[in-house]
Amino acid sequence: MAKINCLNPIAQVGLDNLPANYELTDDFAAAQGVLVRSAKMHDMELSDNLLAIARAGAGVNNIPLDKCAQKGIVVFNTPGANANGVKELVIAGMLMAARDIVGGIEWVQANKDDADIAKDMEKAKKAFAGYELKGKKLGIIGLGAIGILVANTARHFGMEVYGCDPFLSVNNALKLSRDVKVVGSNDEIFQTCDYITVHVPLMDSTKGLINKAAIDQMKDGVVILNFARDILCDEEAVLAGIESGKIRKYVSDFPNATTAGKKGVILTPHLGASTEESEDNCAVMAVDEIVDFIDNGNIRNSVNYPAVNLGPATMPARVCVAHKNIPNVISGFTSLAGANGVNIENMVSASRGEYSYAIFDLTSKVTEDFVEKAEALEGVLKVRVIEK
Repeated sequence: MAKINCLNPIAQVGLDNLPANYELTDDFAAAQGVLVRSAKMHDMELSDNLLAIARAGAGVNNIPLDKCAQKGIVVFNTPGANANGVKELVIAGMLMAARDIVGGIEWVQANKDDADIAKDMEKAKKAFAGYELKGKKLGIIGLGAIGILVANTARHFGMEVYGCDPFLSVNNALKLSRDVKVVGSNDEIFQTCDYITVHVPLMDSTKGLINKAAIDQMKDGVVILNFARDILCDEEAVLAGIESGKIRKYVSDFPNATTAGKKGVILTPHLGASTEESEDNCAVMAVDEIVDFIDNGNIRNSVNYPAVNLGPATMPARVCVAHKNIPNVISGFTSLAGANGVNIENMVSASRGEYSYAIFDLTSKVTEDFVEKAEALEGVLKVRVIEK
């Protein structure tokens, strides 16, 4: 019986996908799999029972990725599951920046007791006049699942759309409207666009992507949208840009002490994926990923190990090996199998940075002694046997 621990509430539609031989447990230390949304895991003790963590969402900064990788624990996320929800809020953010919708709503609320509100609003509304999106240039940094949807939707608004992503996949490129101009550098986005939205993962290389040097290149009156992570932007530089008039509006889904209540800033309380549909989609994907890994050893959408898939586990034994990306681990295992009279029917392996993962389908079951010898091979982090 596989045990799953939920560190946060997970949509029931996802939990309903757990097979009959799975059970939910409140005991984190006893769980083979963990489902998580926003719970902070960096200071948690990770037991030897733990095989995998699935984040019902895209961001994984609440999970100690390297610590997990070193223990052979595979961490999954759910890219694209909440993409439509975030896309819709990004479009709303552009509309709020273009038209002073928030100011207009606040005026109505402040004058709700005015018997002549219908007459007075005709004089007041000029203070909330804005701009149309049609014809404006939108720059999208990061053409992943969300960036692609934002780009294609903006084209329907009549915007001129530019995108930049050095890691643009073939699959995403095929989904991108042919009218979107893919440029070679972020500088082209900074120098060209009226609206700039950021959709890249948070890494050391992307922290402070929008900084003073970037802002200095931008057109006067630019609007910056950040629905990815707050520290992708140097927000002190953004506020200085607002003060100088370089930036007309900064729209973000991540309120903090730096930006909350500041002039020219529109903030929402991390609502990007807060839709019933997004939460359901993330839960279903997270559960499917973790079940496929526990039952078959397959990896898809991991953020600390490579994608590896050998299909359903049907042989007498499937051995899954998480290891350091160093020479001779695979040859060491095959030699061990040969020396013990174990036949390898099929295998697959891949690497990602410092870490690698391999799956071996064997024509016979293996002994505990065989597993211990495999675990003793140099570079091996975890060995798991799935028997049928």
